[in-house]
Amino acid sequence: MLAWRNLVHDKVRLAVTITGIVFAVVLIVVELGLFLGFATTTSGLIDHAGADIWITAPNVPYIEQGVAFTERKQAIVLATPGVASASKFIARATQWKRPTDGQQVAIQIVGVDLETKLGGPWNIVAGSVADLQQRDAIFVDEFYKRRLGIDRLGETLEIRGHRARVVGFTRGIRTFTTSPYVFTSFKHAQNYAGLREDQTLYMLVKAKPGVDIEQLRQTLAARLSDVNVRTNDEFSSMTRRYWMFTTGAGVAVLLAAVLGLVVGVVIVAQTIYATTVDHIREYGTLKAMGATNRYLYTIIIQQAVISAVIGYVLGMIVSAVVVNGSSRGGANILLPGWMVATMLGITLAMCISAAVVSVRKVTRLDPAIVFKG
Repeated sequence: MLAWRNLVHDKVRLAVTITGIVFAVVLIVVELGLFLGFATTTSGLIDHAGADIWITAPNVPYIEQGVAFTERKQAIVLATPGVASASKFIARATQWKRPTDGQQVAIQIVGVDLETKLGGPWNIVAGSVADLQQRDAIFVDEFYKRRLGIDRLGETLEIRGHRARVVGFTRGIRTFTTSPYVFTSFKHAQNYAGLREDQTLYMLVKAKPGVDIEQLRQTLAARLSDVNVRTNDEFSSMTRRYWMFTTGAGVAVLLAAVLGLVVGVVIVAQTIYATTVDHIREYGTLKAMGATNRYLYTIIIQQAVISAVIGYVLGMIVSAVVVNGSSRGGANILLPGWMVATMLGITLAMCISAAVVSVRKVTRLDPAIVFKG
């Protein structure tokens, strides 16, 4: 194939082209994966809570910004037709005292109603949710062991001056901030978070099977005062939007991904253009022999496609290594199946778009160039 021979004619230039594509693919995958990881992490508590509706104090923009309200509203919620259960829930920042050196570490205490288990820990690798019924019991994620100064079950420590004991570990429950989630029972969480006995930060509602969630939300909103009633999806979206766009973090990550795409297009365009110029007399010969512009376009596009496929395969291999390494590091990078497929399309589009520059060069080519010295 002429396109392949043109590419391998200068192996150094081919290597540069492939390297540029690999760099662009890895950068785009990592940045988009970070974006997805951040978005998933910011709303993780909500998405895994198992609730259909969240009741919050007025104007709470995201889950870490909860405001206390009276738990007496639970009786009204439970009396509402269509409600299967209503659980009190706490998610609030507090201080953890490391047992190793006494250093204070910021955490997010998560208080769970153990009767319904809505909002409880998931991906449990040691212990069980039932263990939270024990006195002063807490769950933490094994990723944060070193940060929290613990390494085994049964260790005791202090949270906001109150005793706590590790009875279980989870795996993969990350936070968007540097403050780890620490799960405990609702009553213990009230002490750890500094709330009164009649206060809660959230109320999680589970609807009965077959009940229209939006209709139930409207009914609860009409019955309750001084609170906001939102569906689980609505509150999850609000939390993600706040962290990813209001704070600017998500925009920065997306801009980095776009930068990777631009860098890839520039590198590939320069390389394919240089390859076209090197073979300009050969293209002129083909034109003099009657080759159509369409035929020449096909050769150049084929070069771009070959480069794209090679660069994509190598880029995805490197990306998979990076993503796998992130599971043990601080960043949470996701690489779902749909992104793997989408990246092939993006890589092909990037390389074919870059080849357009070379196509224009050949279009204006004068076949007489073959006879010029």
